Amino acid sequence: MQRLIATLLLSLWLAGCATPQASVAARQALAASMPVLRLPPSALPVPLALQQRLGFRHGDRRQTVDALVESDGANTRLVIHAQGQVALRLDWDGKELKQQRAPFLPAALDGERVLSDLQLVFWPVDAIAPTLPAGWSLRMEGRRRVLRQGDAIIATVDYPQPLQARLEQHALDYSLDITSSDMESAEAGP
Repeated sequence: MQRLIATLLLSLWLAGCATPQASVAARQALAASMPVLRLPPSALPVPLALQQRLGFRHGDRRQTVDALVESDGANTRLVIHAQGQVALRLDWDGKELKQQRAPFLPAALDGERVLSDLQLVFWPVDAIAPTLPAGWSLRMEGRRRVLRQGDAIIATVDYPQPLQARLEQHALDYSLDITSSDMESAEAGP
């Protein structure tokens, strides 16, 4: 029943028929019903070791932060730096997500959503798709990943260049531009 209500609210919001207050309620209902990816680090076939520049947009608000992400067969680790401080530190071993948050981080920036977005961008579609609930799908369409609930496009990930990605969480009204560099090449320097 909750999923039906979330789908109905989402449909109204996407059709532009909802009032601003109902639109916020629709996004909150959708956020509660969205699948949160919790794939094991071993589902990523190639280890990651990246430095990243993350450009975040939510409504009129924009922010750029730096991040380090590493994933091997046993753990996925992410550290986000903002304003010269560690804002968020995540460690995911496939069973438990440990997170340390700076006091200045907004409560809406949730470690589970950050890990889920990371996996949506970097983990293989073939590893993600079978874990989605009924009615949800993830497919590659050219160089774009498309996450759908039924026919509604919920999120897209574009890969304009190697080591670049743009995540659009359409239903949650935010985007994330990711520019990465291999930590090995960054450490080598000029």
